[in-house]
Amino acid sequence: MALIIHNQRIEFSELTSAVRSQDLVKVADWEHALYSFLENWMDDSECIAVQTSGSTGTPKTIFLPKEMLSASARMTNKYFGLNENSTALLCLSAGYIAGKMMVVRALIGNYDLYVHPPASAPMIDKQYDFCAMVPMQVEALLQLDDGMERLNRLNTLIIGGSAVTSTLQNSLQSLQTACYSTYGMTETVSHIALQQLNGSNQTDSYNALDGVHFTTDERDCLIIHAPHLQPAPFITNDVVTLHSPSNFQWLGRFDNVINSGGIKLHPELLSKKIESLINRRFYFCSTPDPTFGEKLILMIEGERFDTASLRIQLKTALSQYELPKEIRFMDKFEETGNGKVKIVNGEQ
Repeated sequence: MALIIHNQRIEFSELTSAVRSQDLVKVADWEHALYSFLENWMDDSECIAVQTSGSTGTPKTIFLPKEMLSASARMTNKYFGLNENSTALLCLSAGYIAGKMMVVRALIGNYDLYVHPPASAPMIDKQYDFCAMVPMQVEALLQLDDGMERLNRLNTLIIGGSAVTSTLQNSLQSLQTACYSTYGMTETVSHIALQQLNGSNQTDSYNALDGVHFTTDERDCLIIHAPHLQPAPFITNDVVTLHSPSNFQWLGRFDNVINSGGIKLHPELLSKKIESLINRRFYFCSTPDPTFGEKLILMIEGERFDTASLRIQLKTALSQYELPKEIRFMDKFEETGNGKVKIVNGEQ
């Protein structure tokens, strides 16, 4: 099958010569990332260099064996029934693992991959069997007059990179496209579990892909067993409710858990409960407190406003123990290299 870029069809059998013929100095950044990855994929090295997101620590470069990427690709292709008759759309940068894996899945599955420039609202000009996007792209499309029409040209859409909000999930219910939230990390080579977000099979928990099973440690954090990726399990800092060896509900990051007066609070779950109440970026954090140990703080980005009305609304959405003791404002949130908000705890 082939890579289709700028309406030019490059058969996979011709990729090596096509990539070598590119003048990478003259192409756009997203094309440079794509061709550089393809060149790396087809060379004699055993590993691919990948940058972690930095959402849970300092961004770093790790080296993943090409066989791990191939195994992950086979797993996803099998789950969604993708084969040589399928078509996929790449609208993410191949500079990141999500974009790289779209390329590898097409190469391993031997199906056509149409490459479009990464954009906040991707152009979807024909019917595709498979596509991956980040939540921001889906949200941007839904704001367009023809956004629903574009999205419905995708048979299956996986959404990852950051959390899918309740508001976004509600907007997906009228789509014909089967939409999934992905769970995974750079170290697991993209996703190892999926949550269907719409349709008759939607759920609030994640189901493991074939060959993957889960346990938890003494912190209730998820341990991923994926022997086809590596013999040793992946130990995460994600607190979960484990329903079965193949199914879990994500609660939040162990690093972010706030213990206030003996009550364990998960900022991610609290944020989901109130996301419709605040039309700005916000997050929950904590500050040391002599009475409670930690005091729950709600941080809001932008100019200060009177919070009296918001406090009343919070009481309807949160329990007594979940209510923030303070509401603070910050002109501009700190961000990681790929735009994720960095949580900064308050000081006493």
